[in-house]
Amino acid sequence: MYLIVDKTFYKISQVEELLGIPQTTLRFWETQFTILKPRRTEKGTRYYTPEDLDKIRMIQYLVKERGLKIEKAQEIIKHNHTGVTKRYQAMQRLQEVRKRLTELLAAIDRRN
Repeated sequence: MYLIVDKTFYKISQVEELLGIPQTTLRFWETQFTILKPRRTEKGTRYYTPEDLDKIRMIQYLVKERGLKIEKAQEIIKHNHTGVTKRYQAMQRLQEVRKRLTELLAAIDRRN
């Protein structure tokens, strides 16, 4: 999966900034998806691992990009986690290739 490995843990505000997902949505998804369980301090501060960020991206892919309802996304993750992971990884790679191709086209245009 696509990992952000700059840090070991991220606070919820950092996750919001990195992924563009509001904190309220992240908190709600924690209650709805059993795969998403960030670590917490004694004071309740959430700490997300890079693996948690990948899980959030997978949920974001299903709910926001594919437009699935929460219940359907839960069912897909529960019954076909491997398939979802593979599709998500393929989408991530394709998006990276598209970004790189766009950058290359822009570089060619600048040279002309």
